[in-house]
Amino acid sequence: MDNKENTIGIGLECLYDAVIIKQFQEEETRFGNIIVPDLGKDRNLHGEVIAVGPGKYTISGAMLPTQLKVGDKVILPTMGFTKIEHKGEEYLIGPENQVLSKYI
Repeated sequence: MDNKENTIGIGLECLYDAVIIKQFQEEETRFGNIIVPDLGKDRNLHGEVIAVGPGKYTISGAMLPTQLKVGDKVILPTMGFTKIEHKGEEYLIGPENQVLSKYI
């Protein structure tokens, strides 16, 4: 796999089957000039894959490559991914097998 697939150009590199995701910004609900806060609603997270690891090895030693590609739009669970801030941007990092689905 090309090394550019598992780095995002800002000093982070995915290892094994990890993925780095940039979360989409949620749109605010408005009624006129009033912004309605989104409190108490558990929603799945949506984002775009910006880096993927090369894959992971099976017990027999075979390499299982990651299924996601850079640019894929995905749906994530509300919990399970690690939020990090790096150079002023917020990213979600976690294993590929915890991604719920991708848009086709």
